Amino acid sequence: MLQFDIRAVEAKAVQVNAELLPDDSIWQPGDPVPAGPIRVTGRLSAAGAGKFYWHGRMEGNLTMPCRRCLVDATVGVQGEAHVIFADAGSDETEDPDVYVLDERSQRIDLRPALREEWLLNVPSFVECRAECKGLCPTCGKDLNEGPCECPVNRDARWDALKKLQT
Repeated sequence: MLQFDIRAVEAKAVQVNAELLPDDSIWQPGDPVPAGPIRVTGRLSAAGAGKFYWHGRMEGNLTMPCRRCLVDATVGVQGEAHVIFADAGSDETEDPDVYVLDERSQRIDLRPALREEWLLNVPSFVECRAECKGLCPTCGKDLNEGPCECPVNRDARWDALKKLQT
């Protein structure tokens, strides 16, 4: 459960120990959706009148194509978050890092903040392994499976440097 009753949080801090699922409605088209559930732990507490503070961690896996050979690779994603929620109309709502709570809301939903933290922690690219050879730029063969049959076309502009090597 990643939604909490505001009155319960005002009375006593809440320990968060839940999962954010890949099929949750919080994910938007184009988001790098996790390969499985994201494990979320932390503490949500009141931080003054109409303010709440959540400090927690999240861990999950992401599967994306390797940037060299385009084979799916899985990478672990983890992050630590410090999030402030504030009632609409308070001074803190001018800060873009503060999540504004609707005046009529009776619950704090951590999912939008978790989505944002996930997006900030997801790598731009992954590699299936450090020694990945990638694809041949001419025929597209996966060079991890062996060399291709393409003739070697050298760029003559590099010949001067080749002479220095000998």
